[in-house]
Amino acid sequence: MRSLLRYLRGYVRETVLAPLFKMLEASFELIVPLVTAQIIDVGIVRRDGAFIWKMGLVMVVLGLVGLACSLTAQYFAAKAAMGFSTGLRRELFAHINSLSYRELDEIGTPTLITRITSDVNQAQTGVNLVLRLFLRSPFIVAGALVMSFTIDVQVALIFLVAVPLISLVIYLIMRWTVPIYREVQKMLDLISRLTRENHVGARVVRAFGRQREEIEAFTRADREFTRIQMSAGRISALLNPATYVIMNLAIVLILWVGGRQVDMGRLTQGEVTALVNYMTQILLALLALANLIVAVTKAMASGTRLNEVFAMTTSLSDEVREEIRTDTDGSRVVFRDVSFSYAHSSSPALEGISFSAEKGQVVGIIGGTGSGKSTLIDLIPRFYDAASGTVEVDGHPVAAYPLGQLRKKIGVVPQRAVLFKGTIRDNMRWGKEDATDEEIWRALEVAQAREFVEKKEGKLEATIAQGGRDLSGGQRQRLTIARALVREPEILILDDSTSALDNATDAALRGALRAQTKRSGQGMTVFLISQRAASIKQADKILVMDEGRLAGVGTHSELLRDCPVYREICLSQFSEKEVSAI
Repeated sequence: MRSLLRYLRGYVRETVLAPLFKMLEASFELIVPLVTAQIIDVGIVRRDGAFIWKMGLVMVVLGLVGLACSLTAQYFAAKAAMGFSTGLRRELFAHINSLSYRELDEIGTPTLITRITSDVNQAQTGVNLVLRLFLRSPFIVAGALVMSFTIDVQVALIFLVAVPLISLVIYLIMRWTVPIYREVQKMLDLISRLTRENHVGARVVRAFGRQREEIEAFTRADREFTRIQMSAGRISALLNPATYVIMNLAIVLILWVGGRQVDMGRLTQGEVTALVNYMTQILLALLALANLIVAVTKAMASGTRLNEVFAMTTSLSDEVREEIRTDTDGSRVVFRDVSFSYAHSSSPALEGISFSAEKGQVVGIIGGTGSGKSTLIDLIPRFYDAASGTVEVDGHPVAAYPLGQLRKKIGVVPQRAVLFKGTIRDNMRWGKEDATDEEIWRALEVAQAREFVEKKEGKLEATIAQGGRDLSGGQRQRLTIARALVREPEILILDDSTSALDNATDAALRGALRAQTKRSGQGMTVFLISQRAASIKQADKILVMDEGRLAGVGTHSELLRDCPVYREICLSQFSEKEVSAI
């Protein structure tokens, strides 16, 4: 948690003023019992109404000034805590976005969501309470002890026994509950994961009729979370009874000893009342300190979890700052004996991959599920770094490029079509912020999306719901393809992103893409991943993947003749007669 305090640097004034105003409020609070003693010993004993009214007015003024100090402290503490959490959340979000796919795969989305929301809020609450109570509570305890000794040393010795006993009770209860509160945050990760999975996969859950099982799984996690919270609550419930028993016993002793002192004329009735008030103030201050300890413990646990995210450094170094001049004559993409393994995987996802793709070529990639197709193309925009071998784009290793320059060359359409809430124009401009309507319409036409966009009310201004829920699967895929085309990339990667299209639309799209690649001498290179042999059979080059290895490279007819894996794939989708006729 200490390392996160750097986010308070811009709020030094608030960090200083908040506890100072709280201590000022505490000072006025410590004066109140003395005023009460004066009212009893002077006003009531002498039946001096004017003095009582005068002291009563003093108490009101002390209360109002204390309230003003408290509100001022609350304002500065809240401002500092909010500034702290805003800076922390902003940097955490930026840091998460700097991580590569490898780190994001390792830590997982649900725990990242919990950490950037719940954990940051816990840290914010901890900072707020520390600024308000960290100095105030000890100041009240110490001040009340000192004030009790100024009244009577003999009675004040009761304070020296009661305060450590109350502190011991609070310490023991905190020692039991603190580890439990750490478990609470871990359970929140699980609940967040289950919630997210059921939200994202709601259609799948309903399609398989698994609502009951999912509800039961969530209920079990929720019950475990409740059990942990209840166990902490049962222990914490002992706090007030135990401390109040000690305090009330101390008050009884104060009244007994103080009463004897009053009989002997060494103390007044008002002073005994003041001593009782100081004992009450000490208890309330210690209870506030206990709540502060709980909040700080939660904040520290959350701070540890946040630091775990900050401690994760991206495996993709982007130390290159200057853009490099690319080779205009060589191959567009070259893989040289490339191997790759996912984190904690026992076997490589890719092994010994070597091929080249020329400018203007359409390269088809096909293979069974888990054969490494998506992994292979993820190495081109450098979402991952190869474990061995090199991946080159325009004559230079991808690691030699600044990431910004490399990814400007590439348009990626992922397997899952992702659209963002906003207008169609807003989504299209993700690829190019200053894209004109003419460029957008041209991209939509190539992606076979122009027709249905023109039919929408508002056309480019038509609103898209979050995730594109108001569009069909094929419409979402075509819009994501158009979004990639708007930036006119040198390399276009379609990762099984035509699976929802009918055969006619798929064929029209492939024809438009081929025309796009031939538009100039330095045309766009297209990588087309598909499960359908019909979608890639016209490609200039086809890569056949099998269990992370390259089983064959060539044209459709060459692979039918020379590659058993490719022929088997074709036979699984067409009859022998159809394959022979292709």
